[in-house]
Amino acid sequence: MPIPSGLKAVDLMMNIPDGDPTAWYEFIKPLLLDEESRKVFKMPAQYMFKNIPEISEQEDYVAYALAEMDKWGIEKAMLGISGPNSSNLDACRDHPNRFFSSYGANPNNGMEEVRTIKRLHKEHGIKAVTGFPAGLCPQVPINDKRYYPIYATCVELEIPICLTAGIPGPRIPMEPQKVEHIDEVCWFFPELKFVMRHGGEPWVDLAVKLMLKYPNLYYSTSAFAPKHYPKAIIHYANTRGTDKIMYAGYFPMGLSLERIFTDMQNVPFKDHVWPKFLRDNAIRVFKLDE
Repeated sequence: MPIPSGLKAVDLMMNIPDGDPTAWYEFIKPLLLDEESRKVFKMPAQYMFKNIPEISEQEDYVAYALAEMDKWGIEKAMLGISGPNSSNLDACRDHPNRFFSSYGANPNNGMEEVRTIKRLHKEHGIKAVTGFPAGLCPQVPINDKRYYPIYATCVELEIPICLTAGIPGPRIPMEPQKVEHIDEVCWFFPELKFVMRHGGEPWVDLAVKLMLKYPNLYYSTSAFAPKHYPKAIIHYANTRGTDKIMYAGYFPMGLSLERIFTDMQNVPFKDHVWPKFLRDNAIRVFKLDE
């Protein structure tokens, strides 16, 4: 069934689209060994994305983002405040009713990263910690001991951890993001709210099995055009996983909001699933009403 009329979304992955988009990916360049990824692609997984958004020069990029959100029915969006895009932090400060912040943690930094998370939680009220295990230099598997202090900190602060899982789009090794690694983390940290990002493919059936097993394990649809949502995820959302699947986009990194919400009309979610998928689950898991 199509999206119910008037239903607003919470987007769990967005950026304010100012500056040079290639700056978002400087961190991953040491891992890219093939010439096409290093010298041709504007973003490391460009071979997977057609028509990557090209944003014309704007007088006010935050206003532009808000206009796009209004046009496509997004009430709130989560912005990372750890990267080179300072507009994300400005947007969260100036429009707290429309944006909320997360922090992309690097567990290679040890206890300094724990102190940074606590400081940002106190100063900016971050609602989540995020991470790209395969994109770190050096890489850090999801179940690696270096991640454990960060997991413990998220439990202490009562905020979710959102990590990419599955084969990474960029041409880098996949080992750190095997979905099977999540099993150990959820076992050892039963209080941790763990949100999978970026699809979990090709281990989607395992991701569903683990969500059935662990009550605090969730899935977000980041970096996927809705026409490519895995069938197992749609089936799970329509059955036992109605409270476990959450919308996350990928604007402007790889997808336009127009592409996402045009495709979205054809996703066969049941009527009662749409409100939970687009907003209610995110509000509950990320405590957006507090």
